[in-house]
Amino acid sequence: MEHQKVSKPEKLSIKNSLILEGDAFTVLQRIPDETVQCVVTSPPYWGLRDYSILDQIGLEETLPQFINRLRTVFTEARRVLRKDGILWLNIGDGYTSGNRGWRAPDKKNRARAMDVRPDTPEGLKPKDLLGIPWKLAFALQDDGWYLRADIIWNKPNAMPESVKDRPTRAHEYLFMFTKSEKYSYYRDAVREINGRNRRSVWSINTYAFPGAHFATFPPKLVEPCILASTQPGDFVLDPFFGSGTVGLVAEQLDRRYVGIELHPDYVQIAVERLRAEHESVIKVVA
Repeated sequence: MEHQKVSKPEKLSIKNSLILEGDAFTVLQRIPDETVQCVVTSPPYWGLRDYSILDQIGLEETLPQFINRLRTVFTEARRVLRKDGILWLNIGDGYTSGNRGWRAPDKKNRARAMDVRPDTPEGLKPKDLLGIPWKLAFALQDDGWYLRADIIWNKPNAMPESVKDRPTRAHEYLFMFTKSEKYSYYRDAVREINGRNRRSVWSINTYAFPGAHFATFPPKLVEPCILASTQPGDFVLDPFFGSGTVGLVAEQLDRRYVGIELHPDYVQIAVERLRAEHESVIKVVA
């Protein structure tokens, strides 16, 4: 019988801004402990988009599988976050499918159409609101994160909906988590115009980047997160980098970034958007 010794992959040396192509959990395992000062991210939402790539997050058969998969990612993110660091997590909600394996296009938003859709979760009913943001928030709290704030992202230009039996959804949640009881928070950097301490409702328009297939993180949502939790030169991590908005804002604010993205098309969009030919792009495999 042949014996072979398998050693753990070496940790990556991270000294400058970097884009890493690969699965978020796999890539995070290669990043050294306490490398980044803050994490700003928006994971794929459950049952909302099919990105047509193997190992994508968001099309798990059950909601618990989706939540648990994100928990594993954020457990690794917590390890690479500095002890005084902050995680800013944007996550949207949705409604049960009624066990339809598809979703018709909304008359006012045809991109909503899908031919793959998870069944209604156990314990919920057709037309129920899923409650994903708080399910995930409480799961991360159970994992040891400090849940410090729930911020309402109010969307003044929210996408119209054809529904007639409930209000049109015009908000999402942005959760503020910390790794420790005491942490670095620069409240003066994000005071409101009248000098008040930053409030928990942020009115920010949605933002469409022409190069991406779907709506992207608005830079104005990312900016206060970075300003409140970092100083120039610090590293900002986004494990679901997409088209690179977090990296773009980090550069504008004189911070460095680490972006992780599974889909090679989005990696290319981010490279072009960030003019990142001078930066490193590394493909990481298990």
